Amino acid sequence: MSSIVGIDIAKHSFDIATLQANGKYRSKAKLINAAEGFQVLQEWLNKHSEPGAWIVMEATGTYHEALAEHFYALGYRICVMNPAQIAYYARSQLQRVKTDQVDAKLIASYGEHHQDELRAWQPEPAAIRRLRALVRRLQDLKEIEQMERNRLGVADASVQESIHSVLQRVEEQIAETLKTIRDHIDDDPDLRGKRDLLTSIDGIGEQTAALLLAELGDPLQFESARAITAFAGLNPKLQDSGKHKGHVRISRVGSARLRAGLYMPAITSMTHNPAINALAQRLRARGKAGKQIVCAAMRKLLHIAYGVLKSGQPFDAQLALARG
Repeated sequence: MSSIVGIDIAKHSFDIATLQANGKYRSKAKLINAAEGFQVLQEWLNKHSEPGAWIVMEATGTYHEALAEHFYALGYRICVMNPAQIAYYARSQLQRVKTDQVDAKLIASYGEHHQDELRAWQPEPAAIRRLRALVRRLQDLKEIEQMERNRLGVADASVQESIHSVLQRVEEQIAETLKTIRDHIDDDPDLRGKRDLLTSIDGIGEQTAALLLAELGDPLQFESARAITAFAGLNPKLQDSGKHKGHVRISRVGSARLRAGLYMPAITSMTHNPAINALAQRLRARGKAGKQIVCAAMRKLLHIAYGVLKSGQPFDAQLALARG
């Protein structure tokens, strides 16, 4: 019986696989990502896995959460992987075919060959979940606002009143959501303390701090600043084929929300944060392109954020400059 179960999860379904002693996989496809499918998986696990086996899956937005929580409560060890780790493993295995069933087998294979590296997952506190829901709702509202403003610029006079009405309501919702986020953080001592540490960093305001706390959960769950960088998809990746061979770009395998949310703070910090300003100047002197410099600033900002949270001390520009 297997001690590792790989699961590939989508919005409405998931696929499962285990690697057997004979080197072949036992798998099951297209289980419903809801209570009905969880029951089928439970019966399958009872037959084909050890009690308390590792269930290994990728972090897939919110799609994995219900399944992870269900089987955590049943006593299984849950490991939620950064998608970047599985993507790197796929390349190391020269995987060329990508389907849900193949991905489930790949995740099972990774778990079997890296059992000593699997980290146990635990459900996040309710305060983090609520913060994440609020922050993502705020982002949605801002996107709606921008779309309506774009429409207003080209709209016929006959519909402008309607657009203004929608904009007014969306702006009210944005203000209400911002207040709710602020109150939620203020009412939680742990979140409040982390927010205050993050906003001590030049370039990070309250909204960016809320985004970091919402998307990262407890940042100290990451082993290092480099791990957070990989989670955000900001880790450098060397191009190994095509006309850009030898060029370095960011991996983009990670949280698109974090990358989008860090762009403007990085631009601001390149002017107002001494440590990031110095980094930008060094990169310009080396002939780096503007986009490369901004990405480096985003990485540096994440590193600094991790550092202040880990140390529990507010941002010290002189110390950050000394570390380079």
